[in-house]
Amino acid sequence: MAGNGKTQAVNNLEYDLLTALQNKSEAVQAYNKYIEDAQAMDSQPCAELFQKIQQTDMQQAQEIRQHLQEVMQKGKM
Repeated sequence: MAGNGKTQAVNNLEYDLLTALQNKSEAVQAYNKYIEDAQAMDSQPCAELFQKIQQTDMQQAQEIRQHLQEVMQKGKM
């Protein structure tokens, strides 16, 4: 960091969005295992629930990504 404390690779908002995107991405991957487990137990309702949650997280990840792109281009929303 420079003496003024303003030199950083990413600002706090970019970092927060990156972290949220990472968390969503990891969750989406984890749901694949949960879906497999539910199917192995012949629990279609649970498999469908995990698929629904996974789809929601994928949509949220895409929204976070769009915000991140705009913040990185403009410095804010």
